[in-house]
Amino acid sequence: MAFAVSFTRSSPASSFNPNSRFVQIIKRRSLDEMIDRGASRRQFLRAAGIGICLPILDRFTCSARGDDNTPQRKRIVTICTTLGLHGPDFFPQAVGAGYEPSPYLRVLGERLSDVTVFSGLSHPEQSGSDGHSSERTWLTSAAHPGLGGFRNTLSFDQLAAERLGYVTRFPSLVIGTSHSSQSYTRSGVMIPAVARPSELFAQLFLDGTAEQVASEVRRLGEGRSILDSVSEEAKRIARTSGRRDRQRLAEYFESVREMERRLHAAEAWSQRPKPHVDAEPPAEIQNEADLIGRTELMFELIPLALQTDSSRVIAMTMQGRNDVPPVPGVSIDHHNLSHHGQDEAKIAQLKLIEMAQMRALAKLLAALHDRTENGARLLDHTAVLFGSNLGNANSHDWRNLPILLAGGGFKHGEHRAFDAENNTPLANLFVTLLQSQGHTVDAFGSSTSALSL
Repeated sequence: MAFAVSFTRSSPASSFNPNSRFVQIIKRRSLDEMIDRGASRRQFLRAAGIGICLPILDRFTCSARGDDNTPQRKRIVTICTTLGLHGPDFFPQAVGAGYEPSPYLRVLGERLSDVTVFSGLSHPEQSGSDGHSSERTWLTSAAHPGLGGFRNTLSFDQLAAERLGYVTRFPSLVIGTSHSSQSYTRSGVMIPAVARPSELFAQLFLDGTAEQVASEVRRLGEGRSILDSVSEEAKRIARTSGRRDRQRLAEYFESVREMERRLHAAEAWSQRPKPHVDAEPPAEIQNEADLIGRTELMFELIPLALQTDSSRVIAMTMQGRNDVPPVPGVSIDHHNLSHHGQDEAKIAQLKLIEMAQMRALAKLLAALHDRTENGARLLDHTAVLFGSNLGNANSHDWRNLPILLAGGGFKHGEHRAFDAENNTPLANLFVTLLQSQGHTVDAFGSSTSALSL
């Protein structure tokens, strides 16, 4: 992990030269396809998810090397398993410190001291178009997903990425066991997840040819030229518009300028070499049903991405499926098992899958614990939020979610239990995590305050 790039406060912002063939903010592949199809400017901007945010210019002069005189970088990793976790095997019975670990928590072993378990957390008003609609809002907390007039909102991982900007190769990484994700732009557009570990490895660590780099620069330039033309058209409209419309157009101009700044930063990153790691590209898993195998491979790449400072915000979705995962002892599809109807035989098989998920999480936490940065454990500067959008998948209940938080420099070792009937907003914890990363945020989504940890 010998990658090091340093910037000092005496360096002009224009000398900051980040790199990437994969632009997370605008999902280049999707936009390229839209350009090729001759999509309208409005469609392009909507897909790009243009949003207004203030550029944090001081971020462009920080050190990416992280030497002894540099503040430790703070990271956030979110992981959601969309078919829930069996509550009796997840939640401890006792509250506070010194609780007896539940069967699932015992799997974490020594890392349990780095974990806080929460009960009584949820997003309010999650009744939606179907029992699994809350998948869409786990990171946003938007109300009534999928019902008439619903429009999703900015996810908390993308707000963190927005605030950080291009201080890293990728402002955020959106990954998963399928292309579905829980990360949403300000326009309410889902950001597709990178679902192939080999593809993620290539985006992080494999340099393209000179021709590929030049092609990317051209594509990024095309995106900027489209934004330029839209800006000119909007200015023309503004000349004949009323005061309220001019105000709205002024806000729109600022969003266009912000996207142009992001495109410029992405273009600069595309021409820098990627970090080299002492690791082989992961072999592809051909079995689409192998949820655990795909999860483990993605979890192996997360510490590499963090330690090379390729990103400081990662959102991972473990997508439930309607097929049988290759877990010994399991013969029924995962979705069916999650709706077990209190059938003990189904619950027994469900627990085999979920124990495997917990073992994968334990390996990830161990890897983050064992890796160091400036003499400190990587886990101490990485907040890992793990849980589900369903508190009881059997009844599609979105209340009382299974949530745990590991690392991040917080004091751990407790079961924090909130009111099981009148849940505390999960978004309160989001506010705390955003603040821990240095962002000036007092509220997010349905939050009522920060959650004290």
